[in-house]
Amino acid sequence: MVILQKQALFQFYFLKSPCLPTGRTVYYKLETTVKEKKTIKKTGFDNEKYLKMQSEHIRERINQFDNKLYLEFGGKLFDDYHASRVLPGFAPDSKLRMLMQLADQAEIVIAISADAIEKNKVRGDLGITYDSDVLRLIDEFRGKGLYVGSVVITQFSGQHSAVMFKKRLENLGIKVYILYYIPGYPGNIPLIVSDEGYGKNDYIETTRPLVVVTAPGPGSGKMATCLSQLYHEHKRGIHAGYAKFETFPIWNLPLKHPVNLAYEAATADLNDINMIDPFHLEAYGETTVNYNRDVEIFPVLNAIFEQIFGESPYKSPTDMGVNMAGNCIIDDEVCREASRQEIIRRYYQAVDGIADGSRTEEEAFKIELLMKQEHITATDRSTVSPALVRSETTGAPAAAMELPDGKVITGKTGDLLGACAALLLNALKELAGIDHDKHIISPSAIEPIQLLKTQYLGSKNPRLHTDEILIALSATAADSEDAKLALAQLPKLHGCQVHSTVMLSEVDRKTFQRLGCDVTCEPKFQ
Repeated sequence: MVILQKQALFQFYFLKSPCLPTGRTVYYKLETTVKEKKTIKKTGFDNEKYLKMQSEHIRERINQFDNKLYLEFGGKLFDDYHASRVLPGFAPDSKLRMLMQLADQAEIVIAISADAIEKNKVRGDLGITYDSDVLRLIDEFRGKGLYVGSVVITQFSGQHSAVMFKKRLENLGIKVYILYYIPGYPGNIPLIVSDEGYGKNDYIETTRPLVVVTAPGPGSGKMATCLSQLYHEHKRGIHAGYAKFETFPIWNLPLKHPVNLAYEAATADLNDINMIDPFHLEAYGETTVNYNRDVEIFPVLNAIFEQIFGESPYKSPTDMGVNMAGNCIIDDEVCREASRQEIIRRYYQAVDGIADGSRTEEEAFKIELLMKQEHITATDRSTVSPALVRSETTGAPAAAMELPDGKVITGKTGDLLGACAALLLNALKELAGIDHDKHIISPSAIEPIQLLKTQYLGSKNPRLHTDEILIALSATAADSEDAKLALAQLPKLHGCQVHSTVMLSEVDRKTFQRLGCDVTCEPKFQ
């Protein structure tokens, strides 16, 4: 085990670059000698100010219309870890907490496309299908005291699986409405804004001033649901409004601000591009930031608004938004640096994805360009160099973790433990103040677990994974004060940065995810 501080003198090692898209060799700058330095995590975002300002702004928008606002809710409501990483201080459940402040005015409509049901579309982050996630979302919202009014199935054209899902929801007492597939959508505006277009859709019965339209993921038809409802409300004499709530890109930050660049890195697979909103610039002479899909669709939306209302309530895509996050940044440099680190993390995700076949080279190329714009490299991530040095000096896979105080702990693959399992133990010892030469789990306690894995369960790898070492530590804690003390340090690992010199097993990835660690890996299989 090696402990390093964040600031260091350097020596060059000749190692192959993880930059699979380019195939070139990069000479890594690796930490070898340390100077004393401690890092204190800083806050760059005022979360309480955000909750207050955001909810007040949405109330103001409701009052601009006939006390009826359809709010298209983008991004993740429950676990917005991207936002919490690039805006330190932003709580992952901030958007949910903000909605809870509006609980007496809000009802939630969950949209899901019939095609997603038919094709068993899966959420990549949770590994569950969109239809299963609808049920999860309903339970989550209701558990927080929020009112879920209904589910709407969009783009319906007779899909059998969608019909069965509708019946399943109705058997659970959930109201379900249908939005039909409209040929030529969204370009055929005369058809869309007619009795054969939006008029053919079910009218979703709502009872509260704020209707939040959310979904399991993109492509679910949230915007179409909102616009269809505007058409139906207008026919009923109600001048309802529409607004969009997207956290990123942040409209009142510069186009090339690292927070906005980190959003581009996060959506590299969608090919989203941040751009100046040309409609807002023309209408107001003010420079604001939006992204390409909203800018491209705005003329269509504007025409639909004009067809429904006679005139559009908005002059630009920025006008439609209600996001106040940019007004709650209290330390710009903290958010800039956090965003640079997020770009590097996204880069590693992309090159790892190329290695396992789940990502394209175009994604990695795009993020490489963002890194060049910010003049950052992979080794600007504090845990990369220490992990590579440990691997180079031991000739075995290694991993490194940055602790809350800035110390970097490493672990290597040995006879008993994998690199990540060793790293976890070393980190817990350091946090507990236990001497690193002291065993908190006896080798004699590990060997029977190895025997179980290899002889009885047929595993070829005798080394313990992270989940197995934590179970062994928990069992030992019943009779060992040191093990008990080490186990009590686990909550302190939340938010720690980890880097591995080889791609992790699914087990190790999930363990770090549950501990709240941010993990990156070299695109190399062990």
